[in-house]
Amino acid sequence: MTKIVLASGNQGKLREFSAMFTEHFSDAGVELIPQTELGVSDADETGLSFVENAIIKARHACEVTGLPALADDSGIEVDALQGAPGIYSARYSNDGDHGNNAKLLRELTDVPTELRTARFQCVLVYMRHAKDPTPQVFQGSWEGKILSEPSGSEGFGYDPVFYVPSEKCSAADLSKEQKNKISHRGQAIQQLLARWHP
Repeated sequence: MTKIVLASGNQGKLREFSAMFTEHFSDAGVELIPQTELGVSDADETGLSFVENAIIKARHACEVTGLPALADDSGIEVDALQGAPGIYSARYSNDGDHGNNAKLLRELTDVPTELRTARFQCVLVYMRHAKDPTPQVFQGSWEGKILSEPSGSEGFGYDPVFYVPSEKCSAADLSKEQKNKISHRGQAIQQLLARWHP
């Protein structure tokens, strides 16, 4: 059994990863273990990009556990806000998901629908050990727009305010299975599954 640390404490991400990994690796001898089960604290995200922060998180989990690690750094980029909140998405308001969504909607109060374009970004990094000189990097993005008010009860984070044009609804209106097929994280995980070398 290959044990890999998932370098995240975000419960929403843990649920999505667990669902996708169980589906693809149930017979492959790969076990994904949340870092919280191994006593790993959250790393200080001091990077200036999603890639840097994902590497920092993966390396930290490797150092603490001695196991290979998979880290995700993701967020939402809003064009009318010059790409904000970006890498600061999780701590945009310092008041959790509800506060983050409320702040984003306030910032876009006077922005017309056609200019509310945005995208979710996800970067996954897999490191075999803390000194791995060639981390494997996978990236997915998901285009959409920011709604004027939240919709839906599924998902987490900015899902209730993120409109998905292809589905004509918010990300939080999608089932978990639908979201995992088309989301930024789903895309990055699909790349990982196709090209990954544990």
